[in-house]
Amino acid sequence: MAPPILSLALPSETGRVLSIQSHTVQGYVGNKSAVFPLQLLGYDVDPINSVQFSNHTGYPTFRGQVLDGQQLWELIEGLGANDLLYYTHLLTGYIGSVSFLNTILQVAEKLRSINPGLIYVCDPVLGDEGKLYVPPELVSVYREKVVPVASMLTPNQFEAEQLTGFRITTERDGLEACNVLHAAGPSKVVITSAHIDGNLLLIGSHQKTKDRPPEQFNIVIPKIPAYFTGTGDLMTALLLGWSNKYPDNLEKAAELAVSSLQAVLQRTVTDYQSTGFDLTSSSLEIRLIQSQDDIRNPKVIYNAKKYHSEQN
Repeated sequence: MAPPILSLALPSETGRVLSIQSHTVQGYVGNKSAVFPLQLLGYDVDPINSVQFSNHTGYPTFRGQVLDGQQLWELIEGLGANDLLYYTHLLTGYIGSVSFLNTILQVAEKLRSINPGLIYVCDPVLGDEGKLYVPPELVSVYREKVVPVASMLTPNQFEAEQLTGFRITTERDGLEACNVLHAAGPSKVVITSAHIDGNLLLIGSHQKTKDRPPEQFNIVIPKIPAYFTGTGDLMTALLLGWSNKYPDNLEKAAELAVSSLQAVLQRTVTDYQSTGFDLTSSSLEIRLIQSQDDIRNPKVIYNAKKYHSEQN
């Protein structure tokens, strides 16, 4: 007789996460950027790699394989055949095709049939700075099918615009975008980066009950004159990890996540500078392993400022 799965049999203060994201042999994006931090925060994480590439696609060349929807479903069926599909969280990031995204929706439905309390944390990776990274037809699938089943959504400014259909040029626009997304489904929305009035902001919103206005806040984020890969994947993982520990205090979860991420980025910059590398010449690989203390025990130095409901 097979031994029990302890992460299922024993109560956990954290949870069991199914993370469906990309994988690179070298470097830290997708699952490579998300799994380790969540494990450090005490979660059991089961990764499914939507792609396996030699390195991220910002390098001059890459090689590898892409998982299709049928192959994803085979893995889910294999887990199901052994009663291994009880998860507390589903985490998804970059998805490159409509067919794979539709299979993700089937996975979410299947997991919820086993655990109706499943928390689906979705980073709707569509693009950034006015450019789509994905086929345009994915936008409507996210908007019409994925947003309604997500528990927490972590778009950037451009992605929030794509999902709501209007421009975000002011903080009020950002808050209104959160309201529109709440109305469509998720109770927690974090616009992870928004360039507004010369500042870089995180805008967070938690609608605790459908008949009350959401609690909303921002965090001013320092601008670092460098470009990094894997930061969005890391940020969403940290938001999952901390918001589960503080389920009724999204501001605190966001403060911890932002403070962790900024410590990782500062170390990355310092280490690259120590080699004499020009930070502006290329995207930088984050120093994830070297920053594990900042992930496990972040010092909160970036604080949330609440919006009052009359500002909404």
